[in-house]
Amino acid sequence: MSSSSYVVENATAEQQSAVDDLVKQFLLTDDNLAHIIKEFRRRMEEGLAAEGKVLKMIPSYVTRRPDGTETGSYFAIDLGGTNLRVLKVTLDGKGGVKTEQQKFTLTEEAKARTLFDFIAQSVETFLDDRNLRPTGQQPPINMGFTFSYPVQQTSINSGILVQWTKGLNVPGCVGRDVVRLLQDALLRLGLRVKVAALVNDTVGTLLAAAYSEPSSQMGIIFGTGTNAAYYEDISNLAKWKGPNPESGEMVLNMEWGAFDSDEFAFLPFTPHDIKLDRKSINPRKQAYEKMISGMYLGEIARNIVLWLTDQRLLFDGRSSDILNSMWSIDTSYLSSAVTDESPTLSEIQQIIEKTLNVPNSTFADRRIFKIISVLVGERAARLSSVGVVATLTKRPGLLAKPITVGIDGSMYEHFPNFESILSETAAHFIPEAQFKNIKFILAKDGSGVGAAITAMLASKTN
Repeated sequence: MSSSSYVVENATAEQQSAVDDLVKQFLLTDDNLAHIIKEFRRRMEEGLAAEGKVLKMIPSYVTRRPDGTETGSYFAIDLGGTNLRVLKVTLDGKGGVKTEQQKFTLTEEAKARTLFDFIAQSVETFLDDRNLRPTGQQPPINMGFTFSYPVQQTSINSGILVQWTKGLNVPGCVGRDVVRLLQDALLRLGLRVKVAALVNDTVGTLLAAAYSEPSSQMGIIFGTGTNAAYYEDISNLAKWKGPNPESGEMVLNMEWGAFDSDEFAFLPFTPHDIKLDRKSINPRKQAYEKMISGMYLGEIARNIVLWLTDQRLLFDGRSSDILNSMWSIDTSYLSSAVTDESPTLSEIQQIIEKTLNVPNSTFADRRIFKIISVLVGERAARLSSVGVVATLTKRPGLLAKPITVGIDGSMYEHFPNFESILSETAAHFIPEAQFKNIKFILAKDGSGVGAAITAMLASKTN
């Protein structure tokens, strides 16, 4: 938006002054961003050199790239917080995939006690319903396992569970290899299924992109949360103690949502961000994620709305039980507000008066709500470019030829202007001759398709 876009028609001088203050807080200059990029890169280097740093830079043990000519059917298990998916992914040898999947809802017993047996039974149901169960004469099925819980990965198909999150609390699993636990459950059912790869969903996003675009160098999720994975030269991974891979490179899971969580010194924290962090379930963690991800942007906006309301600069000081409840402004409301071009801002009026139950909004109230939505969204997109630029320029030699960045997630796919602002901002920090070689693509379903492709690579490596 241009500076004139932040003028509020029919606003009082106090309202306009408050909006001007918000603009100063949320609009980031290229100098601001350059400073953050430099620090992001320093934190990457720390994570490459040693364990226990704020950017974890976790080795994925994926050391090969798909080239798009591979064929065959591979399978994947995608374990989330409430659902489990089992997929069959067929690679056509021309960079295309066909998927067949079935969703299972985790039972309370599975969440509390029998998780791995439940997963194995779901795999059995999927295979038997489609007459795909291998007999004694057939080779075992190779399966990728997307496990979205904290693990310390120890090989391509082993990882020690650090802790349960997302409402799961199965006893006797923390400190044990989750692949072994699943493999044992599959054996108890007599299933000839090999868990060939333990996969992080961001690594999967990169590999899902790489099958269709073999030049893919980076996979990113900009959605409810955020993370990224990229191919790093093994010689730059000083903390790596294993044998050097034949390819000379490995995919790293960056866990970049944690950037600046230790110091709170480089990201542009406002009082509204600090309040969100303080009241979140994970204070002083995931600082970068909280500024750019779909889970949090609505709550940042709600904090701003309440701050203005308490000064009687919005809604004439009126509030509601809904507005006073945490998380009551969903990020999708900001999307709707950003795109509302109607003469009376009727979509925003509906959000304020019907959804949030604050009656009799004025046109100035609605304009301010729209400006808040734009500022929070634009800041998220510009800050998202920080990680992209820092990571892509880490291996500048690769930018001499075309490379692809695969991106998944609701923010990238659906939030208005996010994709264009991200790209335009990144272009300010990467020389034009290099930037023209970068292609951003939507890479869907890293946790399913990507996991199956990882299983394919693992089986060929073995």
